[in-house]
Amino acid sequence: MSKETREETLLALLTELPTSDRPAAHNIERALRAIRLHLGMEVAFVAEFASGRRVFRYVDSSYDGPVQVGGSNPLEESYCLRLVDGRLPELMQDARAVPEAAAMPATHALPVGAHLGVPVRLSDGRLFGTFCCFSRRPDATLTSRDLELVRAVAELTAYQIDRDLEGGRERERKAARVRRVLQDEGLLSAVYQPIFRLSDRQIVGVECLSRFATIPPRPPDEWFSEAIEAGLGVELELAAIRKGLAGLSALPPEVYLAVNVSPNMIASGALTDALAGSPVERIVLEMTEHEVVPDYEALGVALAPLRDRGLRLAIDDVGAGYASLRHILSLRPDVVKLDVSLTRHIDSDQARRALAAALIAFAEQIGCPIAAEGVETEDELQALLRLGVHKAQGFHLARPMSLGNARQLFAAARATGT
Repeated sequence: MSKETREETLLALLTELPTSDRPAAHNIERALRAIRLHLGMEVAFVAEFASGRRVFRYVDSSYDGPVQVGGSNPLEESYCLRLVDGRLPELMQDARAVPEAAAMPATHALPVGAHLGVPVRLSDGRLFGTFCCFSRRPDATLTSRDLELVRAVAELTAYQIDRDLEGGRERERKAARVRRVLQDEGLLSAVYQPIFRLSDRQIVGVECLSRFATIPPRPPDEWFSEAIEAGLGVELELAAIRKGLAGLSALPPEVYLAVNVSPNMIASGALTDALAGSPVERIVLEMTEHEVVPDYEALGVALAPLRDRGLRLAIDDVGAGYASLRHILSLRPDVVKLDVSLTRHIDSDQARRALAAALIAFAEQIGCPIAAEGVETEDELQALLRLGVHKAQGFHLARPMSLGNARQLFAAARATGT
């Protein structure tokens, strides 16, 4: 690679890093590679000062040497500490010609020839460690301009480390909020939205939905997304499912309970334990269309014992994205639920009707009943009926309600014979 090409590559990197949305590790590794190649060095690394040791956090090397990610040595034995406290210069064309460096065993053991290194300081002024690069051979062509380039890349590296550390702090803040919900049973509750059979307007099921009694109020999808980011997605789902299942015994025996699950929950094995002792033939698992399924075969294997006992599977939010058909083809669900984005204004929107009709025809071909969610008007309901939808739920039919109100609704229906 020519000098001009190396300079262009380094300039492009320096321009890109501050706005890159890639993981910090990726950006730092690219920075190390670019500066190492630009300066013709053999090793470039970022080291952290931690508990009296120098720990190599990021390394780019042209040979398999002793500097490896995760490796460490006593800080007092390192070049890095001496660079920071001024005992060693930041630029050494030949470390063996510098008395302080020549007296260090590492200089001769590696050996170290040319070396450049600068401190890495975070935005709050704290010293993180150092950004260094070296070669086993001396290099008399290194200049102060090269050192300024190293300083510039070190500053951008500090920005990336800051971003990564803040991301970790934000994840911990999210985890703390989710743990509070998991520990305080009063903060998580379940409500039940009736699902109607459209042929006779009979309630045949209820969907269990989560509600969070926190201030400020936040919608459930934000809580579950945050739990996933914090690594607590399965735990929060499990708590929500158990809340919903607690109401199953209070519902009429002919009414099923639908609970929302993610592929991660199914794959974790926790679902089987959560459903232990429950009449699974009265339970429908609604797996959202939005969730990524990394291994359909493994998911099917995990579901098989429950489905053999009568548990039903629904694919939720069908029509909201391209993954719907793959979910349906791979998992062969018992119910397909049209997303609210299709049912909303379906009576007046030809495109929505056309897409819904195609999905309904496909479901009918594989013998899978269709349900619709988010029905808000009688006109929408009539349009869905004409298209052949079997079941529906939405504010027009009934809003989500407490278990007590759901019981009263069923009692009233029995009293009137409807």
